[in-house]
Amino acid sequence: MNEQLIPAERRRRIREHLEVHQVVRSSALIALLGASEATIRRDLHWLERQGVVERTHGGAILSQRMDAEPPYSSSALVHPAEKRRIGLAAAALLEEGDTLFLNSGTTATEVIRALRARPDLRQITVITNNVTAALEARDAPFEVILIGGSLRSPSNSVVGRFALETLQSVYASKAMIGVDGISLKYGCTTPIDSEAEVARAMIRHTRGPVIVVADHSKWGVVSNFVVATLDEIHTLVTDDGLGLEARGGLQSRSVNVVLPPASGPDGRALSG
Repeated sequence: MNEQLIPAERRRRIREHLEVHQVVRSSALIALLGASEATIRRDLHWLERQGVVERTHGGAILSQRMDAEPPYSSSALVHPAEKRRIGLAAAALLEEGDTLFLNSGTTATEVIRALRARPDLRQITVITNNVTAALEARDAPFEVILIGGSLRSPSNSVVGRFALETLQSVYASKAMIGVDGISLKYGCTTPIDSEAEVARAMIRHTRGPVIVVADHSKWGVVSNFVVATLDEIHTLVTDDGLGLEARGGLQSRSVNVVLPPASGPDGRALSG
């Protein structure tokens, strides 16, 4: 083994590799750097302590911090095709008679749009703090309840004491929760405490499965406020951009990973 690279240089190259690929196996780093397994293990441990990576079984992923919330209009422009597919896949998990909690975010809004495309769903109730989603469903054949609260314009949602008090008085059969980050170590997170509070209240009052809807770019992202631990999640609906190693890691934690269908409800192939 070639151990001539000093630790700082090895760690710099590991970080650069992850900035391009987001995920790496230890075996690949051993070949790339000509270092021993023990050396790579020490380097990844050091990088994890610095908050640069999150170690996984057999490798690591880049740990990406999200300290500020992007505006709703900006978020809507990121991976729109993937979010539409996720909305379709999530909507397929709803059944007649369900009461659904749906929180804020652009992916959650796609769930409502997909539900409107299911004419078989009339006896469902959607309870949401997502103002955009509620407006999208204003002519839907099912009931939509927009909870009260303080309006947050960056996310087009309502939060705060009134929202939390409303959620205390109702239970749902399913919850579909959009998040800003998901990680094996830190679970589901968001940069806004008031948004996390509402999502946690929804999860506490869900009698059935808790379903997270998030595109692949949220993988490895860590923010300040916990929405849910992985133990509280039953299913992640995501897109096929999420790598096999990430899917395996989630499944090892008993999180079911659902990918979008190959065709939409009309039978046509889905396209970007």
